[in-house]
Amino acid sequence: QVELVESGGGLVQAGGSLRLACAASGRTFSSSAMGWFRQAPGKEREFVAAINWIVTGTYYGDSVKGRFTISRDSAKNTVYLQMNSLQPEDTADYYCAAGSRTYPFSDYTSYRYWGQGTQVTVSS
Repeated sequence: QVELVESGGGLVQAGGSLRLACAASGRTFSSSAMGWFRQAPGKEREFVAAINWIVTGTYYGDSVKGRFTISRDSAKNTVYLQMNSLQPEDTADYYCAAGSRTYPFSDYTSYRYWGQGTQVTVSS
């Protein structure tokens, strides 16, 4: 059984940083991508970032480019999302996803597995 467990969310002031982690168990995702999405109340799910294990490519949503960095630790089967220069508009529930093989990995329907989410709140 595949399980994705997110951690690292919390409350931070504008301009601050947080690092989210997504630990995968049950299988490895060496032939597909893992990603992060977020959803704020009343808004649609938004692509944040993805990392492709095969060619070590990284992809970002326009609203986070230059501020967020996705990375992976293959030995731990874990993906990280370093979030810098956080703004109130980054406030949302952040979800880890895995199993996409559809470039550029920004379509949430292409992901097979999902975590339960972790809340990020950025105060002004």
